[in-house]
Amino acid sequence: MTSPPVLAADRIEMMQTFVRIVEAGSLSAAAMQMGTTQPTVSRRLQWLEKTFGVRLLQRTTHAMKLTDDGERCYDRAKQLLADWAAFEADVRGADAEPAGLLRIVAPHAFGQQRFIPALSRYMMRYPKVQVEWLLHDRGPDFVADGVDCAIQIGELHDPSLVAILVAHVPRIVVAAPALLGRQRIPQEPEQLASLPWLALKQFYRSNLTLTHDETGASQQITFRPRMLTDSLYAIRAAALEGLGVCASSSWIVGDDLEAGALVQLAPHWRAAPLPVYLVYPYARFYPAKLRRFTEMMRESIAQHVVDPDRTGLYSPLAMPPALASMSPFSP
Repeated sequence: MTSPPVLAADRIEMMQTFVRIVEAGSLSAAAMQMGTTQPTVSRRLQWLEKTFGVRLLQRTTHAMKLTDDGERCYDRAKQLLADWAAFEADVRGADAEPAGLLRIVAPHAFGQQRFIPALSRYMMRYPKVQVEWLLHDRGPDFVADGVDCAIQIGELHDPSLVAILVAHVPRIVVAAPALLGRQRIPQEPEQLASLPWLALKQFYRSNLTLTHDETGASQQITFRPRMLTDSLYAIRAAALEGLGVCASSSWIVGDDLEAGALVQLAPHWRAAPLPVYLVYPYARFYPAKLRRFTEMMRESIAQHVVDPDRTGLYSPLAMPPALASMSPFSP
């Protein structure tokens, strides 16, 4: 009895599995990203190798490496999948409803709170999209982690990525009243250097430049931090305990300032605001789920992710047409 023929759609799925194996780095990681099992992924790989009559991967217990045939197959498979996706989109029309899994990376603090309302609006508008919302503060590995898009805070240094600047997050210097004791609240940057400091290592470590709100004058202060962390929540908690001074995103300490648990130091001075970017890899084709996500999040972050009871927590950026047109799928 002969096996039933493999349909074209099945062949596409086999190719997608092979590409995911290579980019994820292992069969188990590919299975997890695709929402299937490792035996299923292994069977699809074996089918490809049997169909082509070549070995695509060399596997040991500790490593996996593409063969020469595997390298050629991987390059052609990526091109084939991009062409197929573009073909489907063209046939279905540009207004096809977004669907499928969308894997997004967002920074911990912002991803837990500030971006959830905007994400909720996106998911309610497009119910056929399933979102995997991953939170970490390091830059994502788009290939190995299978990430479609990232929301990143701070300057970017990878020119190979599309990066859309959507907002700035102001930062102020704060401390617990107990840290100051009976000392008056410092008004000038030079009065801050002698205080104990807490540092957020991805944004500042041992020095910080402050700019005056009205005059635009800038002044750098240098210090040796008592505590160094990569968590916005941890540095806030440490400041509330009176361990030191920190430069914090305005929104996360707003309630603490109103309650008197923290006070703003050098109130006419601010640290440089942090840029907010939507980031994704360059590609020949972008699926509707990603196009609509970036369009909605760009608008939501810049205009709607603002605390209505306070001003200055976010500085939305108007996106001029010339800049918007730089996006491969701008509306």
